[in-house]
Amino acid sequence: MQQFSLAHLTVLGCAPPEMTYIAARAGYDFVSFRPIFFGLAGEPNYALAENKELLRQTKTALADTGMKLLDIELARIYDGLDPKKYLPALEVAAELGGRHVLSSIWTEDRNFAIERFAELCDLARQFGLTVDLEFVTWASVTTLQGALATLRAANCENCGILIDTLHFHRSRVKLEELDAVPREWFHFAHLCDAPPEIPTTKEGLIHTGRDERLYAGEGGIDIAAILKRLPQVPYSIELPHLARVKELGYAEHAWRCLKTAKSYLDAHSGKVDSQAQAKNGAYSCIIPSNGPNLAL
Repeated sequence: MQQFSLAHLTVLGCAPPEMTYIAARAGYDFVSFRPIFFGLAGEPNYALAENKELLRQTKTALADTGMKLLDIELARIYDGLDPKKYLPALEVAAELGGRHVLSSIWTEDRNFAIERFAELCDLARQFGLTVDLEFVTWASVTTLQGALATLRAANCENCGILIDTLHFHRSRVKLEELDAVPREWFHFAHLCDAPPEIPTTKEGLIHTGRDERLYAGEGGIDIAAILKRLPQVPYSIELPHLARVKELGYAEHAWRCLKTAKSYLDAHSGKVDSQAQAKNGAYSCIIPSNGPNLAL
């Protein structure tokens, strides 16, 4: 049975309570919050651990709607990081019933990245959370093999790999590479579409990644072929499209995200389900909205 989550980047202008109500009305099963504040210009601060009233309202929204928290983001690994910085967000995630923590690596110091990622996993384990590493085409770890090497070196029982269909396509990962990944490392995934052409500059990669992703089936990524290689896990549709958000509003855009994802998966059900149907899972939908997100 497919389940879907609305991730915060889909409706970044909405605080967690409003986002939760939007997700419930649209028909999602889960929400994915962004309670780790980066301090980026123009980005709202949803640090729930520091805003007790917002946390109270978020708990009320979850209770009123029956929505569940799938994951939180983004526990970045960067130069000089002390992972204990993320402890308040981890505590909030556990308090709200979350399952996973999304991470990515933004330092060229491989040994430092491995050590800090392992420390983050140790901190998250006490709250029953996995830490899922995403390779991002404009970060420091940009490929599946690079991410897997980090996970193997960290050697943590609660680690995982996060596959984003956009970064998978733009990192030119071969489908066969997924077959060698331990099945227990897949906890949820990001899903979106984009033009088949791969930008040749960092600026081009960032623009599509943050501002103009496409609904499933609109672009040239063979999403079904990627999903076929995964067990049935949470899908996260990370699909920023600023112009559509401006035209449609957050609620309509979130609804269309879910509708197109379901339509695509229904149309490709035989291809996707051939290897995944034996496992249970949940699916998440992420669409960054307005404003630059340098650490997406």
